[in-house]
Amino acid sequence: MPTSSVVEIAGKHLSLTNLDKVLYPKTGFTKGQVIDYYARIAPVLVPHFKDHPCTLKRYPNGVDAQFFFEKNATQHRPDWVKTTPVWSEGNQRTVNYILLNDLPTLVWLANLAAIELHPSLSLAKDLSCPRSLVFDLDPGAPADIVQCCQVGVWLKEIFDHFKLQSFPKTSGSKGLQIYVPLNVKTNYDQTKTFALALAHLLEDEHRLVVSDMKKALRTGKVLVDWSQNDEHKTTVGVYSLRAREHPTVSTPVTWEEVERCLKKKDAELLIFEAEQVLKRVEKLGDLFAPLETLKQKLPKLSGTEPEEEAPANAKKSVAKKAVLKTKTLKKK
Repeated sequence: MPTSSVVEIAGKHLSLTNLDKVLYPKTGFTKGQVIDYYARIAPVLVPHFKDHPCTLKRYPNGVDAQFFFEKNATQHRPDWVKTTPVWSEGNQRTVNYILLNDLPTLVWLANLAAIELHPSLSLAKDLSCPRSLVFDLDPGAPADIVQCCQVGVWLKEIFDHFKLQSFPKTSGSKGLQIYVPLNVKTNYDQTKTFALALAHLLEDEHRLVVSDMKKALRTGKVLVDWSQNDEHKTTVGVYSLRAREHPTVSTPVTWEEVERCLKKKDAELLIFEAEQVLKRVEKLGDLFAPLETLKQKLPKLSGTEPEEEAPANAKKSVAKKAVLKTKTLKKK
């Protein structure tokens, strides 16, 4: 493979550089292969990122070297790369997030060694409205994705009670992520309250689950990270590569695959690398396609508004009780 190349993609000219540079030392996976993967997965990846502000995690010297997050789009970018201005309270300035809206932009980002892509849950036109509810199931060693599958099945049972469809994907790292598409008018207060309530409900019912992010509490357990449902947070995007020893991918899976992994207690069943994911998409299509169009409303949790001055624990308790009450009513 040549070390550099000028290519034309959809009428845009891009200069691709250092194509033989190894970004995954353990496997010899090169920058050229990273670009090739993203170019080939683009038909299913781009629709999930289109018009969502995107945070990049860049590894210019490979996954074993120093990385950095990039929210504000670099000034040295083609004029056809679209951005969206977002006011940052923390930095007290406007941040111009990249909009990964097309194949040329995706290839350009891959050439920057933006190995991991983290989109907002919201569209740029309405940042206060999450398009999905998300749970990041993160295992604390010696727990692994097998235990995450168990927690995922418990979550699915709750969603089934509420007649909500849910869709799992691997994190591409250690865990499992569960998405509930909404695509209706809502806000992060509603989604975060609901997610927090479910996390506390599972924590009370199952010793395997914790909802507190303190690492000391997570040994051998699964953190149900409800806090991802926040306007200022992002979760790794579907079909994104991960910066692990191998070029693993955050991959949509079926609930049948989740249950099979749990039954066989084999974490390897839910580890997918770039080439495997391309073959899966060719065979199965985009398992996450409903995330873009399926409209669902979260159930109203009556009594989730304690006094504003009430302590945080009281607010959590109220939310959890509301889910329990609603879940019980659904059973009847």
